[in-house]
Amino acid sequence: MLPEISIESMSVAEKVCLLERVWESLCRETGDVGSPDWHREVLEERTRRLQSGDATISSWAEAKARLLELGK
Repeated sequence: MLPEISIESMSVAEKVCLLERVWESLCRETGDVGSPDWHREVLEERTRRLQSGDATISSWAEAKARLLELGK
């Protein structure tokens, strides 16, 4: 049985940290976590948008900082 976690009361920063911990645990336990087909489709669409100039990119550090700011 899993311990009860009140996700609704967590800040965005806490939720991001929790997701990171779960992902790291999955990778340690399985070695390789596969992606579903729809991930490939999303990445292809994003690549197309970048190549056409319709989108820009941010580093993970910049994106994570924005997410953490949302949680304040």
